[in-house]
Amino acid sequence: MEKGISKAVIKRLPRYYRYLGELIDDGVERISSNELSERMQVTASQIRQDLNNFGGFGQQGYGYNVAHLYQEIGKILGLDKTYQMIIIGGGRLGQTLANYTKFEKRGFQVVAIFDVDPELVGKEVRGIEVHLMEELEDYLKTHKIDIATLTIPKAYAEETAMRLVEGGVKAIWNFAHTDLHLPEDVMVENVHLSESLMQLSYNIHWHETHKS
Repeated sequence: MEKGISKAVIKRLPRYYRYLGELIDDGVERISSNELSERMQVTASQIRQDLNNFGGFGQQGYGYNVAHLYQEIGKILGLDKTYQMIIIGGGRLGQTLANYTKFEKRGFQVVAIFDVDPELVGKEVRGIEVHLMEELEDYLKTHKIDIATLTIPKAYAEETAMRLVEGGVKAIWNFAHTDLHLPEDVMVENVHLSESLMQLSYNIHWHETHKS
């Protein structure tokens, strides 16, 4: 992460990347901050401020070269690399993530799934084999894994995360409904689905109670 860049700016970068990708698909070669503002519902000044954190990329009177900006934001996000990823938990959510082919297009290669259920072991999800959790440590000794995704009950999340960390994994995408307490050099991205749904509930409630 760039030093001094706020978390709010970093959180907006994937959204810029997605919109720019859509512009490329639509055949758009260049765009002004005002035009991008209309599409993204973010002020033009906010867009310029965000991008100026990384050098600007725009030209006065020309705007932004869409393909170039898309490529540069991809580099900032680290998407010019390939990440080896495993999924811990072969249930419905784990299988759904394994089946999501767009991860690979972004450089996230799911290489294995682990589960405690012996009946799942040996099965494949889109060609990705399910292994028994007992095999995790041995697997990590012979494979360099960049990211581990947790889709397991929260009661097992902390212990499992520590096993991953001890095996050399430095980044965890956590879908378990709990906050992990791990060494500072381990990066954790928490995804609390119920919290997102509660935010939506709040917005519905606010809208209904503030109708004119």
